[in-house]
Amino acid sequence: MAKFHVIVPAAGVGARMASAVPKQYLPLLGKPVLAHAIAACLQHPRISSVTVVLDANDAYWPSAGIPPADKLRVLYSGGATRADTVCNGLLALDAELHAQDWVLVHDAARPGLTITLLDRLLDSLQDDVVGGLLAIPVADTLKRADVAQRVLNTEPREHLWQAQTPQMFRYAILRQALAAARLNGTPTDEAQAVEALGYSPKLVAGELRNLKITYPQDLPLAAAILQADQQA
Repeated sequence: MAKFHVIVPAAGVGARMASAVPKQYLPLLGKPVLAHAIAACLQHPRISSVTVVLDANDAYWPSAGIPPADKLRVLYSGGATRADTVCNGLLALDAELHAQDWVLVHDAARPGLTITLLDRLLDSLQDDVVGGLLAIPVADTLKRADVAQRVLNTEPREHLWQAQTPQMFRYAILRQALAAARLNGTPTDEAQAVEALGYSPKLVAGELRNLKITYPQDLPLAAAILQADQQA
């Protein structure tokens, strides 16, 4: 039976946060963002392993206060790009993964992932040939801007979705997709690399709570969501 493994690329610096500390280590309700991001994966009984891939010179993890766990491993082998970092994680897992095993790639700066969302993703894709990703339909009107930030035109939002993570693909397909992507360009996510091979990943309904910490204003929003969980 195919197993489920999670890779968390956490080698980035999060420049748009304008913070001296990488955003995955920013404090969020007494824990680093990264601790919240991997919590549901560590707790989920169907997840076999969680691999966090850090920058080779990461100096934050030892003092981050993230406790060890049987299914958690940490690698100091992050690359120059997200694709490089995920590839390095896949290489480290190569001896224990089979072609049909599932790899879920989850952003280190998405602290709102829940077991419910993971269940939805696993249940929707476990029998799929390719895999897919959590995503939400675009609700806002989209404007395309020129260099002066004036509207060029309004883009139709029908059939548009905003990608989230985890993004879940068969190991063999993801390995092939990222290897090809590193030669042909830099994909912004794993789904784009898989699409370039001619596959059509499946979209699985995510939730707004699964937001990515990108700008400073995202942090208090994430805190409010997690606090509401605690009070429920």
